[in-house]
Amino acid sequence: MSWLTQVRNRLPFTTKRETPDNLWVKCPSCEEMLFVKDYEEYLWVCPRCEHHGRIGADTRLTQIMDAGYEVLPSPAVSEDPLKFRDTKKYADRLKAARHNAPHPDALTNALGTIDGRRAVVAVQDFGFMGGSMGMAVGAAFLAGVDRAVKEKCPFVIFTAAGGARMQEGILSLMQMPRTTVAIRRLKEAGLPYIVVLTDPTTGGVTASYAMLGDIQMAEPGALIGFAGQRVIQDTIREKLPDGFQRAEYLLEHGMIDMVVDRHDLRERLVTIIDYLMAGARAA
Repeated sequence: MSWLTQVRNRLPFTTKRETPDNLWVKCPSCEEMLFVKDYEEYLWVCPRCEHHGRIGADTRLTQIMDAGYEVLPSPAVSEDPLKFRDTKKYADRLKAARHNAPHPDALTNALGTIDGRRAVVAVQDFGFMGGSMGMAVGAAFLAGVDRAVKEKCPFVIFTAAGGARMQEGILSLMQMPRTTVAIRRLKEAGLPYIVVLTDPTTGGVTASYAMLGDIQMAEPGALIGFAGQRVIQDTIREKLPDGFQRAEYLLEHGMIDMVVDRHDLRERLVTIIDYLMAGARAA
């Protein structure tokens, strides 16, 4: 507290001003101080540098889907099957993550419409243990695909993950083939699988369902890759180019189909769904 503030607070004719601590947020890219209300109205994108901030599942669903969407129940899975412990018990880590999150794990499915087009939308929340892929995420992915097949509608996923969940060991890695098989079921049903890569999408998620979409989209500046940049650089002993593993670099090198600003994302999804569903109906 500054000297001036201390003096002002002691004066008998002044009243203390109650100021919320969450009125402002600093942009992680340009470090500009942003008024939270304005930041939220701009869809959590910095109006100065256009940095796309990370957002949770409910915020994402509200931005993309029409009002009245239904959040689908999360499948029950065996928790802490390996009785894993590092500095803390895995069970305690899960409990802490759930205390600060609106949903029971990192992947949430919703059924509804996007500008009138029916779809199942899945969102990974990086705020839940880094969006890591464990048994619950794999089960939720399969449940979302099953519902899309039942509803005969597209399955859209927004990925955000640091990779597989180490506390579940080989069981987390088994979600890679499980989700790949589920995507095959979508293709056999002639239904679109659309992936939107958000910051960050890495590790086993990138090595499986995140890169198997009929259409691969990404938000500007999103970090997308398998191994970390430092690991790659130390392995090949070469300096990596600027922007390596960012969405624009992947677009330039043919890894993804398009980079879409968050403000245009809903409209672009509608266009893609119309195009792909027209082909599905014709087939």
